[in-house]
Parts: sequence; structure tokens; C-alpha cells
Amino acid sequence: MDIAGIFTWLFSSREGVFVLLAVILVGFLIAALLLEHKTRKDFDRYDDETDDESGWSLFDDDNK
Repeated sequence: MDIAGIFTWLFSSREGVFVLLAVILVGFLIAALLLEHKTRKDFDRYDDETDDESGWSLFDDDNK
């Protein structure tokens, strides 16, 4: 396998640049999905929360 030929094709041809960009895009997509999944698992405290009126709100008349 010719590594120099692969790098030449990857960086000097139009198809190679498109393949390189597609691989980078898929890599970022996978990283974003994994990080989002980890964040949702760490901050999962808002799933069962109902709308409660005891807190402060900018739109309530009694808070102005």
C-alpha cells in the first residue's frame, strides 16, 4: 500500500478533499452525539419536573 499516493490523492484531488471533509464532519457528529448523551445523563434532573408557580418569574405581576 502506497501511503504517499493516498496522501496525494487525499489532499490534491477534488474527490479526496470531499472524502476528507466528510470524514471530519462524521467525526464531529459522532463526538457531538456522545457528548450530548453524556451531558443528558449527568444533568437528568429536569425530566420529572412539573411547572411549579412557587419560583420567581419575570412575567408574574407580583414580582414587579
